[in-house]
Order: sequence, then C-alpha cells, then structure tokens
Amino acid sequence: MIVEQIWTGNAYRNFNYLIICPQSGEALAVDPLDHEKCLAKAAEMGWTITQVLNTHEHPDHTGGNQAVIAATGARLLAHINARDSIAGVDRGLQAGDTVQVGTTVELEALDTPGHTMSHVCLLSHTDQPALFSGDTLFNAGAGNCHHGGHPEQLYATFAEQLANLPEHTCVYPGHDYMGNNLEFTLDREPGNEKAARLLNAVADQDPNAPLVSTLALEKEINTFFRLQNPAVIAGLREVFPELAENPDPKTVFLKLRELRNTW
Repeated sequence: MIVEQIWTGNAYRNFNYLIICPQSGEALAVDPLDHEKCLAKAAEMGWTITQVLNTHEHPDHTGGNQAVIAATGARLLAHINARDSIAGVDRGLQAGDTVQVGTTVELEALDTPGHTMSHVCLLSHTDQPALFSGDTLFNAGAGNCHHGGHPEQLYATFAEQLANLPEHTCVYPGHDYMGNNLEFTLDREPGNEKAARLLNAVADQDPNAPLVSTLALEKEINTFFRLQNPAVIAGLREVFPELAENPDPKTVFLKLRELRNTW
C-alpha cells in the first residue's frame, strides 16, 4: 500500500489522501478537496483514481468530489446514512465493509460517529496498519461536534473503537492541527514532557512532509486518550469544582471537549 498525503495549504489546513495499490496503480482518493493537487499527483505518478471516499459530509471534505469524478469516472463512497447530504454516492458503507483498492489493498470501514453522525474512518489491513481518521481523531486532538455531531457518541467512538486498535497503527487525520492541539494538551497537563518535546519538534515542520503519529504516540500526547491521568483530572476539577474526585472517563472526556470548544 502506498499512502500519498497531500497538503492543501488552505485556511482549514486540510489533508487529502491518495491510497494506492502498488501492483495495479489504482488509487482511492480520500476527501479530495484540492482536486487539482490530487489529480496532478496521480497523473505525475501514473496512478488511476478509480474511487473517491468521503469520511463525512462537510464541504471541506466533499468539495472536490465532482471535479475528480468528472476527470476520472471514479465511484463515490461514503457512510450509508450520508446519501442525503452527499450528492451522487454510489456505495454506502457500514461498519465492517471492505473497500478494495486494486489487487493488493484492503481497507475496513469503521462507523465512527461523533464529529458527525455519518462519519467513517478507514483501517488498512496491512502489517503496518493505517487509520484514515477524517475529523474524528486528529494528531493530539479530537474532532468537534458543532455541525451535526454529539460528544457522547464521539466518546464512545474513542473508547470502544479507537483505543482498541493496534498500538502501531499510523494515524492520518483530515487536518493539520497538531501544534494547537499539543498546546491544549500542555494547558491541561503541563507536566507532559513528551507533548512538550513534540511541540518543539513540530513547530517548524514542513506540512508537505509532516510527522505521522501512531496510536501509541497519541495515547501519550492526546488529552482525549488520557482520561484517567491524575494531572488531567486535577486540572479539570479546578475549572469544574463540582466534578467528583474520581470522575468516570466519559465525564472527563465530555468536560475536555467542552473546554476545547472555547480554548
């Protein structure tokens, strides 16, 4: 499996992806908002885009669909419940469905509600698994729930699905928010030395060649996985004095998401 991460350079800091079968040269375009860059990279490398997948229905993820499809004839894939919000869906995906790219690449669809209620992530079935997480999981952060989502569903997605993936799973998010998210981690957990070192390391990184994190790293530097950390809980109780001394992980997650909304 070849993964081409495409930095859009737009105000929303989107990442687009091409997932390629090295044997056949067939490619899946994930959220190809910058259709010009996606088409140009495919042409440059001799890849053929045969499918487009939207992780969810927001315009900064679907806006390039028609241009890519018009240029390639690709089929459009999205969550099965997104047919009313994404025009022209050819295949609706449910949890456990397989997305085949060429002859060698197999991706599993995960039903991952929270950011929106019609959100899918893709998990590769490879020796080095990769998660294409859209706006559910960011580097050092979690998606917001402002436009059609629910924080409690997002917590369930983190706790019941993402946290149980293999530790060496690579994380490919829909946006580059790593620096700002690490600052939030350090605001909530000032003693997190790993996050502090990483913030310094990525401060001047080239977004065209960014650090690719793993789930193991996320559990060290992403506050939304650190729900039982004493420092995180103590900091929350300063802001929310009504919080129990030993709150359950769901309550911690929801309070963190509430703080992040206005941070």
